[in-house]
Amino acid sequence: MTDTILTFCVSAFVLAVPLILYLRSLKRREARAREAAEKGKLYSEGPKAQHPHIDTTYCIGCQTCTTVCPEGDVLAMLGGKAVIVNGHKCIGHSLCAEACPVGAITMVTASPSMGTDMPYLTPEYETSIQNLFIVGELGGLALIKNAVNQGRDCIDTVTNRVSAMGGAGSAGDVYDVLIVGAGPAGISASLRAIESKLHYITVEQDEIGGTVAKYPRQKLVMTSPVQFPMYGKFTKMQLSKEELVAFWRQVLQRVDFNVRTGEKMERISRGQDGTFTIVTSKHEYRARAVVLALGRAGTPRKLGVKGEELPKVMYRLIEADHYINKRILVVGGGDSAIEAAMGLGHQSGNHVTLSYRKESFSRIKERNAMRIEECMRTGKVKVVFNSNPVEFRQESVILDVNGQLQEIPNDFVWIFAGGTPPNDFLKKIGVEFGMRDMTLEASLEARQAKLAVAQLAEA
Repeated sequence: MTDTILTFCVSAFVLAVPLILYLRSLKRREARAREAAEKGKLYSEGPKAQHPHIDTTYCIGCQTCTTVCPEGDVLAMLGGKAVIVNGHKCIGHSLCAEACPVGAITMVTASPSMGTDMPYLTPEYETSIQNLFIVGELGGLALIKNAVNQGRDCIDTVTNRVSAMGGAGSAGDVYDVLIVGAGPAGISASLRAIESKLHYITVEQDEIGGTVAKYPRQKLVMTSPVQFPMYGKFTKMQLSKEELVAFWRQVLQRVDFNVRTGEKMERISRGQDGTFTIVTSKHEYRARAVVLALGRAGTPRKLGVKGEELPKVMYRLIEADHYINKRILVVGGGDSAIEAAMGLGHQSGNHVTLSYRKESFSRIKERNAMRIEECMRTGKVKVVFNSNPVEFRQESVILDVNGQLQEIPNDFVWIFAGGTPPNDFLKKIGVEFGMRDMTLEASLEARQAKLAVAQLAEA
């Protein structure tokens, strides 16, 4: 009897220890999740564009979504349910929604209070002006995959409408569609227009590739497969800038890729017959439909610091390897600033200082957070928190660090303070702003889909 009791006690102890350790670990994780959630509230009002909406009624707490998210701690587990703790880090991969085994996650856009600076768009990406569409980053999605899909789907809508009006035009001075911008969304739209045999033209104020062409070398630009019209699927889970730009060049070789670079759109108006007149810096065009794939970067935001007009002060880094043995200052605390600083820091002989006005990084991707810590540890990049540049000089920079002025030797400065999106231009031509809250719509659609599946199973 004594042996039986002893055996039972030992077995209970053996089983209880792992359980206690697991519960303690779970409690610590939830505490960290709550801390992350509170921190997120301090730095962000919430998701600004597409993000996951979690229906806790269906969530089973399997943690699949928190595991697959490539951005790190966007999601966490609280009380056995998935919650958003760092919504500002979400860039719309939708991998969490795809991986959820019970369909508890749907991708939705931000509510009107979160998106009042975004143009109103229908599910077909149409603005408040009929046949004027916005695709890509300007519509609220930063992910290349989403931009490519939107460009393709938008042209499908245009094609259907053109067909309803008697078919695509083969020539003449009125295009079926004019596409503004030759970044990922614009290229995808152009290829779809070719595939659909539309009479189209694409104008780009800069170079083919848009923002992607200005990324630092080897920057990761896609993290999931994407389908380009006429070229099929890119199946690689990771794709560098070089691989994507090489694809752009391949597209450029097509004789039917009708793009004109170095043309900035200046005016656009819609006539009584519904035809648009588009005036660029070089030409005037007419089109039945217009697709704006402009991006949100717009004009780089300046700091208003003395000496900012010096030639050594720049706002975009195209190729980091062009700069070696230089004393460099990078200003900013977002992903672009950190990626530029790391890229420059890995070049031979460079001394890179990153100046950020806050006490710590708060809105960067998880992989960038880990990489910048390593660069700081190895001395590739020196980070100065709580600092602001107050003057740029020919061979130095004056920083205000916690109220104390410091002068550091300097050859080049890069400022990453964001950009001014083309909102004023859009409002001027009549585009309404303020996106509707699609959370309830998306949830309803998901519930209806589940009901349909259940009914089929019963049948």
